[in-house]
Amino acid sequence: MTNSLIISCQALQEEPLHSPFIMSKMALAADLGGACGIRANSVADIKAIKQEVDLPIIGIIKEDYKDSEVVITPTLKEVKALYNEGVDVIAFDATDRVRPGDLKFDAFVSAVKERFPDQKLMADISTVAEAVHAEKCGVDMVATTLVGYTEYSKGESPLEVLKETIRQTAIPVIAEGNIDTPEKAKHALELGARSVVVGSAVTRPKWITEKFVDKMDEYQRG
Repeated sequence: MTNSLIISCQALQEEPLHSPFIMSKMALAADLGGACGIRANSVADIKAIKQEVDLPIIGIIKEDYKDSEVVITPTLKEVKALYNEGVDVIAFDATDRVRPGDLKFDAFVSAVKERFPDQKLMADISTVAEAVHAEKCGVDMVATTLVGYTEYSKGESPLEVLKETIRQTAIPVIAEGNIDTPEKAKHALELGARSVVVGSAVTRPKWITEKFVDKMDEYQRG
């Protein structure tokens, strides 16, 4: 998945397109459009997507825990489920936020690598420092997925964080998060991103519609 487009096919339970079947068709459309990989949430969606496409899959499981703000593959339970299903890469939150059970990130990665030594791991970061730390912990790649989504990274530009992360790390860096135009995707490659993940701009029609409506409302308001 070098210099390639990865499409994130996800819909949460409260969203209109929430359905493994629909996500599988999203993945098929992405495949036909030239995508070289899929990012997907939940074992159910991944199973359905595998029936439609033969593309590398970045797997995650989003799970809420009362004692943590970490949602993306937060514990070993989710890692094990993804590993057993079989995905090319498992991605997880690598931010400085408190993990469920107050488990430190270093200990989490160490446990994952001990139990699943052959599994490729991707760290979703929100700052350059988190990327550097994740590399030291032994992940295979990092992604700018959570830039702007942690309290301490609000207002940061994913592309600026991408640029500096590439400068300060030696592992592959994936551009992800607010890459909502083809021009931004191209620029991410120019900065040195290994690949680019695009999600909402392709697979969330409600969000896309709202962007058009909001812009047209500006005209209505004069």
